[in-house]
Amino acid sequence: MALPLLPGNSFNRSLGKEKFHKSQHWGYCNKIAMLVAEDKPGIGGEPLHGQKLKPKYSVFPRGVGSDAPSWVAFDKQVLSFDAYFDEEVPEKNQELYRIRHCKIYFYLEDDTIQVVEPQVKNSGIPQGTIVRRHRIPLPPPNEDQFYTVDYFNINTEVIFYARRYKIVDCDQFTKCFLRKLGVRLNPPAYHPEDPYTRGRQKIADSMKPLRPYERFDTLKQFLEYDGHVLRFYCMWDDTESTFGDPRELILHYFLADDTIEIKEVIPVNSGRDAVPLFLNRKKLPKYAPAGLYQPGAITDRTVLNVFGGLVGNKGRYILDNRKTGTVHQEFYKDSDLTIGAVINVWGRRVKLCDCDEFTKEYYMTKYGIKDFTPIPFKAPPPSKIEKKFPPYTGFGSEEDSLCSCLSLLPQPPQKDFKKFMEKDRKGLESNLLRFLAKFITDNPIDKDRQFIISYFLSDDTISVFETPQRNTGILGGKFLERSRIKKPGQELFKSEISEYFKAQDLFVGAKVCFHGHNFLLVDADEYAFNYMEKHADEFPMANISLILNKLKAIGEPSSREIKQIFAATDPDHTKVIEYNPFRNLMVNITGGKLSEHEIMTIGRHYSEQNEFEMDINFLLAVAQEQLKKNSVENFGQLSATFVYNDREKCGLLPHEKCRTICKSFRLPLADDLLRALLTMFEDGKEQVDYKKFVNGLNWRENPVPTFQTIKVPIKYEDDWSGQPPSLPVKRIKYLPLIQDVFGIEE
Repeated sequence: MALPLLPGNSFNRSLGKEKFHKSQHWGYCNKIAMLVAEDKPGIGGEPLHGQKLKPKYSVFPRGVGSDAPSWVAFDKQVLSFDAYFDEEVPEKNQELYRIRHCKIYFYLEDDTIQVVEPQVKNSGIPQGTIVRRHRIPLPPPNEDQFYTVDYFNINTEVIFYARRYKIVDCDQFTKCFLRKLGVRLNPPAYHPEDPYTRGRQKIADSMKPLRPYERFDTLKQFLEYDGHVLRFYCMWDDTESTFGDPRELILHYFLADDTIEIKEVIPVNSGRDAVPLFLNRKKLPKYAPAGLYQPGAITDRTVLNVFGGLVGNKGRYILDNRKTGTVHQEFYKDSDLTIGAVINVWGRRVKLCDCDEFTKEYYMTKYGIKDFTPIPFKAPPPSKIEKKFPPYTGFGSEEDSLCSCLSLLPQPPQKDFKKFMEKDRKGLESNLLRFLAKFITDNPIDKDRQFIISYFLSDDTISVFETPQRNTGILGGKFLERSRIKKPGQELFKSEISEYFKAQDLFVGAKVCFHGHNFLLVDADEYAFNYMEKHADEFPMANISLILNKLKAIGEPSSREIKQIFAATDPDHTKVIEYNPFRNLMVNITGGKLSEHEIMTIGRHYSEQNEFEMDINFLLAVAQEQLKKNSVENFGQLSATFVYNDREKCGLLPHEKCRTICKSFRLPLADDLLRALLTMFEDGKEQVDYKKFVNGLNWRENPVPTFQTIKVPIKYEDDWSGQPPSLPVKRIKYLPLIQDVFGIEE
């Protein structure tokens, strides 16, 4: 017959069988099999002298409670007791013993116990879990039994592994649970305090500042209201002046520091210059002073020289609490700004006419103002008839379905032919941006898979190719067909055209989702970096001006510390830093606010030009070595082709024209090496002297002594497979960067 489960009874059939087999076994006495165990009863089942029989069943009566197992009936039910224990401190004179408070958790589902000591700041001792969760045996001589709920009560003691815990109180759930079991709860016990902690607290409370100091705490206001801005729509009536008219303004009040900024709304074709701000952000005085104050006239604190000039040139200064002789100037506060109020902006009377919803809620919460009736100050614009289109039906493309709503006779959607002609492949200009990507996943099999994402600028299509890798078990090849890809999270059946991925959405460090597959872009080829930097107005991640302004805004408050960090990174004063330490510095300085592509753009802009890039002899030696290995000797035909394309017979051709001719001859030279060689033979107008160029490549007639080693391997750009570019950024010149950002070179 199965025992019913009551609160506190965690009897388990399997556990009971295990105990039975461990405590009892069969043996032989006089060649007769019989039960032999320490709890074997005597004759007639009576216990022997000094023998203690263990109960086989629960102490609670049968037939009461639920039949569900304990791990179901008592799931997530825990008894919590407040306790403490004391320990000796023999190695310190300041304290002889220590009182440590803790929590005892009793889990009803399996009778496990856990002891946790709360963290105390600056305690100097390891705290946290003292006894991990498990079943704890009773102290000797009953170590073969375990603690149950029967052993717990308020104002009692328990011993866990020779450490005595005094239970002083418990929570409300534990009290109710124990009362339902019929336990008579003792009154709560006294919580003793640690004498050493109490003494330290008395010393801390008795400490006083050594001198009076007037403190202006603006940090609380900044932390509470940072990013909270009140917005008012204002009007300045300038009709009395010559050629004056009403001016529409927008006033911003920054609650973080009580400053005011005013912008002017300039209508279209008004004839006025578009200035950034009508009033720069600053504290606005309530009245314009007759003259500007001298520097130091308006200060937060004033000091007095106690000795004056009596004691030589020395003086003793103390704070002037009376603030005698200070200039008191009142500034506009948030309480002065209400709808209908007129404020004085350096002699201009500006009337507040309306505000936004956040401002209304702020004044309603803080000042209890409920009347926010706007004051009309401009004529309402004519209403525009909005043309509404029916939602997309799902048949055909969205552009094709939209064309059926624009005209009576549906026309097929027209592609951007101008963009296609401008961004289509022209010679060696592929107009193709390629990125190396990886899966964003926790699957160890997919983590190492590499993909090449190609973005075609001519029609905004994207293709994904997986690079084959040995011993991965995954075949490489085409992963995604070339097509336009929609951005995730958009409604399918709607009136507006869905948004597709653009070139600006792809950069190193970007996370994109293509049809449910999340990719992280980790690298790009050299052409993609060059194209983005050449069209920096379209790609903000490659715009060095925007990046430097962003870096200046982030690091301006701590410019001195940043310079010291750069100087510490370069102990030998070489004025250059390797790229990896430079990248880690930029991440730490900006707090991760710069993307990987922005950091790469800074590194490429301030990279140190290696010697082999500037030495023409080294470049010619590398080029001749490549031509010699491939048995290229048709230099006469190459020169004749250059002469044929030189219509003006001046001996000069454009850089790109020479590069196209070299590619048509299939010269086995990497694109970066070819560009560098052509640049060496250019004049000031990007015209290449092709005769000197051909003579330099002619390894038969003009051999250049070869070098022992080539520092950087040359690779073809067309064979790019996600590997680092042929001329990677290695060393960064940080002094020009500091000078451009902070304006001072050190």
